[in-house]
Amino acid sequence: MGFERKRIAEMHGYVPGKQPASADTLKLNTNENPYPPAPEVLSALTAIAPDALRRYPPPSADGLRARAAHVHGVASENVVAVNGGDELLRLALTTFVEPGAPIGVVEPSYSLYPVLAQVHGSDVVRADAPADFSLPSGLAAQMARAGVQLLLIVNPHAPSGQLASARELDALAASFPGVLLIDEAYVDFVDPELGHDLVPLIAKHENVLLLRTFSKGYSLAGLRVGYGLGASSLIAPMLWKTRDSYNLDAIAQRLAEAALVRRDYSAETWRKVRAERARVSAALRALGYRVPASQTNFVLAEVPAGRDAAALQRELEAGGILVRYFAAPRLDRSLRITIGTPEQNDRLLAALAGCRS
Repeated sequence: MGFERKRIAEMHGYVPGKQPASADTLKLNTNENPYPPAPEVLSALTAIAPDALRRYPPPSADGLRARAAHVHGVASENVVAVNGGDELLRLALTTFVEPGAPIGVVEPSYSLYPVLAQVHGSDVVRADAPADFSLPSGLAAQMARAGVQLLLIVNPHAPSGQLASARELDALAASFPGVLLIDEAYVDFVDPELGHDLVPLIAKHENVLLLRTFSKGYSLAGLRVGYGLGASSLIAPMLWKTRDSYNLDAIAQRLAEAALVRRDYSAETWRKVRAERARVSAALRALGYRVPASQTNFVLAEVPAGRDAAALQRELEAGGILVRYFAAPRLDRSLRITIGTPEQNDRLLAALAGCRS
């Protein structure tokens, strides 16, 4: 007999994407940005003095919070810096959900949400998304009836790439009585002409918490840094009560701040990814795949009739190409494919054209 809690003993942990077996493996399964971070980020890394490592980092990451606040036109009091976006998810659960009270998700969704709920002792209330992966009707009422205290929405949606509008989320926030956490991990890749911006919602709704990460758009997945945006009344208890002491190390703070200073550099990588997203989507459709429009740095490709998605994923892996397969309802006929560089995408498309699975 072990010592873990009963709920922990019964649960399954989060399953991350497979790591490459060699340097020649093409890694299109974990949604990293295919381009390197800004040169200024690397300059900031080499400029870190020994004392920065000997001493504790700024406890509340004031410099990074101020820079993020400037980017979004809000106050520092509206920002909490976190050790990757996943820490904000855990903070939201710890801060706003009574142990045992349920959380809400729209299925399919980020598979870490139910794992965190199980750790917290919370049940998960699930609402099935329609066929087009949009927000289900009556969502706020369903969650309110179930006593949900925290509703988690990925937007743009993963794994489909579907984008819910600010108007839809504004209405959801107004009618949902709990905290609405909108996970914007992929928002940097949204087409600019859509004018999509949810930041004004944090001034309008005290219950809206936005998650931002440097992992995708800023090419810093290996650094583990992100931040949350919300009303000061929502941010304060996380910032001053439930956040781990010194939760964000000195290196992460300085490099993330440098990335925000050169946001224009990262924005150019977003443009490149969007262009390749359009090209890859069109090429996949020409091969017979069904590919919904995506506003992320990946596409969800449903395999042609008569093909086996799981077998195709294994065949690609045997050829040195990693893509993501989910053995789950509504997803088990699809592959989620991260958008790479033009050369990487050409290799993927050539491999798919020659696959037999």
